[in-house]
Amino acid sequence: MKRPFKVLGIQQIAIGGTSKHRLRTLWVDMLGLSVDGHFVSERENVDEDICTLGAGPFKVEVDLMQPLDADKKPAVHTTPLNHVGLWIDDLPQAVAWLTAQGVRFAPGGIRKGAAGFDICFLHPKASDEFPIAGEGVLIELVQAPPPVVEAFAAMAAAA
Repeated sequence: MKRPFKVLGIQQIAIGGTSKHRLRTLWVDMLGLSVDGHFVSERENVDEDICTLGAGPFKVEVDLMQPLDADKKPAVHTTPLNHVGLWIDDLPQAVAWLTAQGVRFAPGGIRKGAAGFDICFLHPKASDEFPIAGEGVLIELVQAPPPVVEAFAAMAAAA
């Protein structure tokens, strides 16, 4: 089966809790990650700190999230490891091909994510129409910018 796209590497992990401040105590104060941005979205019911580890094209985001309203959905705090984000070299091709293979996507389609990249989500649960899903894990596909695509290609060529 020929895939018309590549998963390049991990772009992010997103961790949810009832308090960003408690999450920040561990990830920033104790482990030394830096806070590089903030994102708030009523639609996504999230208030998050965008932290990073690593550098350059191999930098990984660690998003520390709390809900704006703990009684609303999406409930970003009810699954502590909320989702994993994967760099994709050609997101539209990936979505088209995966959909044709029976992969279920979460509502919302391709859109701009918190860090400014085009993103979409694989649904954590399969359905009759789309029998392939994240088996309980929400997976974000993230369009890699050209420098990230080039860096992963160079690393692969050197291996």
